[in-house]
Amino acid sequence: MKSNTVFKRNLIMACTALALAGLTQSALAEDSAEPEYTFFDSIKEGKPMTSFRLRYENVQQDGNGVAPFNTVPLKDANAFTLRSLIGWQTSPFHNFSFAAQLINVTKLGDNFNDGTSFTPINAASNQPDKLGYAKVVDPDHTNINQAYVDWTGIKNTRVRLGRQQTNLDNVRFIGDIGFRQVMQVFDGVSVSNKSIPDTNLYAAHFESVNQINTRYRTAGALDILNAKYNISGTEGITGYGYFSRFDDLGFGNGWFGAGNAAANQSNKTLGLRLDGVHPFSPNIRAIYTAEFAKQTDYSGGDARIDAHYYRLGAGWGVDMFNLRVDQEKLSSNNGKYAFQTPFGTNHLFQGWVDKFLATPKDGIQDTFITATYRIDDLLFFADYHFIDSDKDFAKVGGGTGSNYGKEWNVAATYNVNSNVMAKVEYGKFKEGDQYNAGRIRDTEKLWVTGMYTF
Repeated sequence: MKSNTVFKRNLIMACTALALAGLTQSALAEDSAEPEYTFFDSIKEGKPMTSFRLRYENVQQDGNGVAPFNTVPLKDANAFTLRSLIGWQTSPFHNFSFAAQLINVTKLGDNFNDGTSFTPINAASNQPDKLGYAKVVDPDHTNINQAYVDWTGIKNTRVRLGRQQTNLDNVRFIGDIGFRQVMQVFDGVSVSNKSIPDTNLYAAHFESVNQINTRYRTAGALDILNAKYNISGTEGITGYGYFSRFDDLGFGNGWFGAGNAAANQSNKTLGLRLDGVHPFSPNIRAIYTAEFAKQTDYSGGDARIDAHYYRLGAGWGVDMFNLRVDQEKLSSNNGKYAFQTPFGTNHLFQGWVDKFLATPKDGIQDTFITATYRIDDLLFFADYHFIDSDKDFAKVGGGTGSNYGKEWNVAATYNVNSNVMAKVEYGKFKEGDQYNAGRIRDTEKLWVTGMYTF
């Protein structure tokens, strides 16, 4: 707690110093024939960071609730929530710009378990009267979502200090989990640079993370290095390193099994990603991805953290239609631990029903087919997943198995205009072999979303 207080004090002092430096430069500016561009001009010419997202989510899940509802089936969840983001970023003023954004999530209907607790995500809730409902992790929440200062005094470079969203590559490893109403945001400093031709460099040091269940994690830090070389306008190769010294992110039992809530979760991930779309003609293209990463313990992390990741995929596109086949593996360390992505937007992977936000100890091998088709402002999406383990697991009732289950998802997104978006999504997971370490129950989810962006 003391280190968090010191960090926040230093962060406030640094932001204040940057602001004063910019204002001092303004005060010392020489008179000219042209009217001086003032700080108030930069505010007026800034850009909004404001949107409103209304969502209905229905969850139907097999199985019983948790005590005292563990003898009756889970009730269907019906969550009706509104997320309001209200903010503004100034235009540059003497190489500085300032941004602030508030977030409010309000429950308009409360027949669901929002998953907030002082224990891990997907653990028991602090809503004792809602434990009989299926979960929708969209709690009531009001906070500062983003507050940062950007400095662009060096050519092709941006330094950002403060609370900020961060999305890298396909958000598998670093993302804001923007699908959920409460977003994941980081406190610290980041630097992006484009001085080298066709190359994007990004580095960051984050001292704390706000999670989607409203938990604020301060015991540690996350260091990020990410470098992408653009082979062409649509193809690139990326090398990355993510170094986490957060010993507790709320996943202890989820990563290592029951009785391991206090296990140190610090880890490092090093990887390389090749990804792109290669056009053969204006309307025919190839799509491909090849990625590999290695994850090990770091800075006192548990010695069981030792696993690898790969994704291989390819497909093609013709006019507005795309089809691809992929396989993604998050390997197991002999059933003791499996590759984890605690800072990623995991909702987008292994299907949307969110049965695998933490990788089971026996790992995952997900083979899936994805198709998209666009008609003007209407986008259709569908995928189908065959989700297996990396290592055979013990089944309920004895014996071993390797099939967690299958899932399919469909969606239609309509951009009414540049400000208004409407979307309908549906996902269904069907359990395969019954996983003894924790049944992965049949689940269906429906989302209806409307969003207005300024």
